Amino acid sequence: MEVAEKMQTSELPQQETKWYVLRVVSGKERKVKEYLDKDVIRNGWQDIIKQIFLPMEKVYKVQNGKKVMREKNYFPGYVMMEVLDGKLNDDMVQHISNISNVMHFLTDGKGSKGQIISLRKSEVNKMLGKVDEMNDMGVTMSEPFIVGETIKIIEGPFNDFNGVIEEVNDEKKKLKVTVKIFGRSTPVELSYMQVEKIA
Repeated sequence: MEVAEKMQTSELPQQETKWYVLRVVSGKERKVKEYLDKDVIRNGWQDIIKQIFLPMEKVYKVQNGKKVMREKNYFPGYVMMEVLDGKLNDDMVQHISNISNVMHFLTDGKGSKGQIISLRKSEVNKMLGKVDEMNDMGVTMSEPFIVGETIKIIEGPFNDFNGVIEEVNDEKKKLKVTVKIFGRSTPVELSYMQVEKIA
């Protein structure tokens, strides 16, 4: 029985999908995504519209000495939609375009009157790759660190010391900081999470 089931599922061909982009009112992306997620179910489109996608990145700010984490839309004003190839019909386009805060589908350059276009494979891979990369990196600073800036260390053996940034490695989310210990300058390497900006 199990073998037969396995054979059946592996025989099902993976259906091609296309990614479409909705232009939405900036700041309403999350609202549009939540509405569309429910709308897809309401209209029974789950087999056609595979996902509504909002690329997000985690950003933190230091407020009142505390790290505040929040998610920030990576493409403000846009919501992505993965749809089975050839299944996006005029009724669906009309319905989705009329949803509150949706301006129009991304077209071939003639605004809402143009031909709706899907993203190229390379663009999709780049977008999804960027999201994976952001998830791997974890956190971005909403206000970048600057060489020469004085910061406060809030974690580790140098907790409560102030230091001056000598080098910023954005890729690894690390800082080289000079800390004065017993009157001598000592270089230390710290992660973004171990320091905070001095207000």
